[in-house]
Amino acid sequence: PDVDVVELRRRLGMVFATPVPLPRSIYENVAFGARRAGIRGRERLDALVRDSLEKGGLWEEARDRLETSGLKLSGGQQQRLCLARILAVKPEFILLDEPTSGLDPISTMKIEDTLRRLKADYTIILVTNNTKQAARVADRTAFFLNGALVEVGPTAKIFTAPDDQRTDDYLRGRFG
Repeated sequence: PDVDVVELRRRLGMVFATPVPLPRSIYENVAFGARRAGIRGRERLDALVRDSLEKGGLWEEARDRLETSGLKLSGGQQQRLCLARILAVKPEFILLDEPTSGLDPISTMKIEDTLRRLKADYTIILVTNNTKQAARVADRTAFFLNGALVEVGPTAKIFTAPDDQRTDDYLRGRFG
């Protein structure tokens, strides 16, 4: 009851497993939340859209077609558009739930490269069942089993010398 849910939602950006672009242009997808937050002026919005698309790893592919519907992008591009859309509202935390689960290896690599760049400026929580992805992207890893936290620590330690046998069994493919 003491938590302002609206304020909490402003501080958190969420990217889901399935991309959810708005049925609007690429430009409008990114500008949407910023406008709702009170940002006005074409120059200011233009700069914000470009910055967000650059940070989201989509600017080079979309710069000449900002008026194209976000729905016409590939799945990986749509996912990066959704990431750019949340970056435009400057969240403190970014939560990604299996953001590459339906993507091809090249699109997955682009998302992972983007996350590695963003983690210098944002707290990123990545939910993934892909242990190789966690090893490539995460600084710290938490292993959950049946909804309970089993172990948390530096990724290198978790993947090379876990403290809990259940973590080791999962990483070695003994179950899961």
